[in-house]
Amino acid sequence: MGLEVEIEDEAWPGALPDVQALVVRAAEAALGEDRDLASGGLVILLTDDETVRDLNARFRGRDRATNVLSFPAAPMPISGGDDASGPRLSPLGDIVLAFGLCSLEAQQQNKALSSHLTHLVVHGVLHLLGRDHEVEAEAEAMEAEERQILAGLGIDDPYERPDDH
Repeated sequence: MGLEVEIEDEAWPGALPDVQALVVRAAEAALGEDRDLASGGLVILLTDDETVRDLNARFRGRDRATNVLSFPAAPMPISGGDDASGPRLSPLGDIVLAFGLCSLEAQQQNKALSSHLTHLVVHGVLHLLGRDHEVEAEAEAMEAEERQILAGLGIDDPYERPDDH
């Protein structure tokens, strides 16, 4: 299956004509040497605020839109390459992004939508790889990893504010 980008809201390619390539590049950078993990299945859905709000309400009990949701796949046994079809890997999961909120955040933070989307895809993939930010030490480690990945993609530190100078 591999890495799949599904575009449900045409506002995404309307604002970013190369959105599919941008998302794939960000996801592959976040996966790094773990890129083979996505061969079991990683779906990134670019949709609207209402869809994300509904998913957030149903699966997280929060009846509001959010910029990105990550849904890790249920663990499955990984089989070796004993059969003729070759190795099968467990799916990694799904990432869902809301256009309206992502676009608004980029505007409010004075960032290019492409940079903000890249950051959110990296953030979502890291969640699927088991990173989290529930406690301060985890948040600092995850943010440092995000900064490093994004720097490799030519994206400025997403946590630095203009008034930090």
